[in-house]
Amino acid sequence: MEFFTSYDGTELSYHVSGDGAPVVCLPGGPTASAYLGDLGGLSAHRQLVMLDPRGTGRSAKPQDSSSCRCDRLVADVEALRAHLGLDRMDLLAHCAGANLATQYAARHPRRVSRLALITPSVRAVGIAISGDLRRETARLRRGEPWFPQAFAALEAIVAGRATDGSWHAVAPFSYGRWDEVARAHHAADVEQQDPEVMAAFGAPGAFDPDATRAALARFAPPVLLLAGEVDLAAPPPAMAKFAGLFPDAGLVIQPRAGHFPWLDDADGFRSAVAAFLG
Repeated sequence: MEFFTSYDGTELSYHVSGDGAPVVCLPGGPTASAYLGDLGGLSAHRQLVMLDPRGTGRSAKPQDSSSCRCDRLVADVEALRAHLGLDRMDLLAHCAGANLATQYAARHPRRVSRLALITPSVRAVGIAISGDLRRETARLRRGEPWFPQAFAALEAIVAGRATDGSWHAVAPFSYGRWDEVARAHHAADVEQQDPEVMAAFGAPGAFDPDATRAALARFAPPVLLLAGEVDLAAPPPAMAKFAGLFPDAGLVIQPRAGHFPWLDDADGFRSAVAAFLG
C-alpha cells in the first residue's frame, strides 16, 4: 500500500501489484478497491494501480464530505496521475467508478491513452435502463434455485417498494455463479461501504450528462466496454448505447457473466482486457 497527498491535503491510498506498464484502476461503490482483487490475474500482464477513493479503505475521510462528490473526485485522479509521473495513462474503471472515469476523460482527454469500462454505471452519461430490460435480463437466470425470491425482490425494487431485504435478495443476480466465493465477495464488499461517502458521491451536481456526452463524442483514444451477459446493473443493450457515445469504442459481452466478470470467468475476462490494453 502506498500513499499520496491530493490537491486539498487529503492523504489517499493506492495499491500496486504486478509488472509492466501501469493501469490506473478506479473501483465502484465508491468503496475500497480490495474487492477488485487482481482482476482475474490481469496483474500478470500489467501493473495495476488501484485507488482507494477518499473516505474508503486506508484513504482519509475528509471533514467536508462534499469533496467526495463524483465530479470533485476527478481532481484526485489527476493528482494520482501527477504523483505517478505519468504524462498519459491507461484507465480502467468498474461500476460507479466509470462515472468518475468518464468525467475524468471528458475533462482531461489528453491524459488518457486507453479507457476500459467494466460493467459500468451509466449515471454520468444519462442512459436510461428500464425495469423491463432488467426483468428481461433477470429471466435468463430463471433456472436457478434462488430465482423466485430474487425476482420477487427485483419486482419490488422496480416498483419503488424496495426494502433493505430486497437489495439483499437480489444479490445473486450480480454473479454468474451464486456460490461460496460469490457470497463471501458480496459480504466483504457490503462491509466496506460507508453510507455517508456513497450518498455524497451522487449528491446533486455530481453529474452533467449532456456536457459529459458532448465531451465523450470528441474523445479520441480507444475505449473498451465490457458487459456481463446476465448483469442487471449494466445490461448489454444499455452498454451498446454507452459504446455508441465514443468515436472509437468496442463492446465485449462476456458469456454467463454478471457484474463482477473477473470472478465468473477469470480467463475470459483477463484475455479480453489484456488484448485491449496491449
